[in-house]
Amino acid sequence: MDFPKSIRIHEEGPREGIQIESRQFSVTEKAALIEALADTGLKQIDCVSFVNPKRVPNMADADQVARAIRKKPGVRYTGLWLNQKGLERALALPLDVVGSIRVTASETFSIRNTGRDIAQTFDEQRLWMETYRKHDVGLEWGYVMTAFGCNYEGEVPVARVLEMIARIVDLAAEFEQPLTGVYLADTVGFATPLDIERRIGAVRERWPELKIGLHLHDTRGTGMPNVYAALRMGVDQFDSSVAGLGGCPFAEHKGAAGNVCTEDIVFMCEEMGIATGVDLEALIDCARRAETMFGHVLPGKVMHAGSLARFREAA
Repeated sequence: MDFPKSIRIHEEGPREGIQIESRQFSVTEKAALIEALADTGLKQIDCVSFVNPKRVPNMADADQVARAIRKKPGVRYTGLWLNQKGLERALALPLDVVGSIRVTASETFSIRNTGRDIAQTFDEQRLWMETYRKHDVGLEWGYVMTAFGCNYEGEVPVARVLEMIARIVDLAAEFEQPLTGVYLADTVGFATPLDIERRIGAVRERWPELKIGLHLHDTRGTGMPNVYAALRMGVDQFDSSVAGLGGCPFAEHKGAAGNVCTEDIVFMCEEMGIATGVDLEALIDCARRAETMFGHVLPGKVMHAGSLARFREAA
């Protein structure tokens, strides 16, 4: 066991959660949720997706939302793009554009999600790298989506994940850009704790210098066990969503839980002595606010049960 002393959370609820909902939300509602999350101590919030509004209607107002947010110093407000047009939109807005390379280990999922196969995706990534260089945007993370499995192709072999990472590393080197690390994304919720250990171990054996982050979904109830398995291996970077919001419109089955829940991670880590820098009570308030906004029960656990603070006060 090699638990980290602290972790960094990249909050994705405003993007991941809102994009999959059928109900339309106003710019004011979206901006208010983002601002409330920033007040909890979270240091990075993914706010919008720059995607086709016909496929993801709730992101049709992404530009307006990006302009409406009242920014808090010390917080990074980011967006997600899947193509060159989306990147150019992000660069034109008051957002923090963080350089990334994003590929998918499953050919079929890549085509369904972005309309490009893996070879075409890497051609697109080269365009991104050229754009980053032109606009002085630093590269940080490489992402491998469907790194554990795919709802179209089934289990994704470890060898294919390593192949994708090798190509990411080579592309970063080609543009002489230092790479912080790689995110392994369990896009459709296939992973178990043993999968987490095996794949992190395989990556570290080949690239011991790379940091590893995880983007986990709780589709089959293994989200938090997977977080714990990663913490035991010293992983200190996680994507998560307030109240367990989220899910890919092209991945989840109807009624599936979304991303691993931010306040559940914060609760577990703080109880284990792992610092998060996040005010749990304020975050629980945000989760309950999201549930009211969405108009249905959300899958987060701590938001419904509460923290242990009141029990300690009573004692």
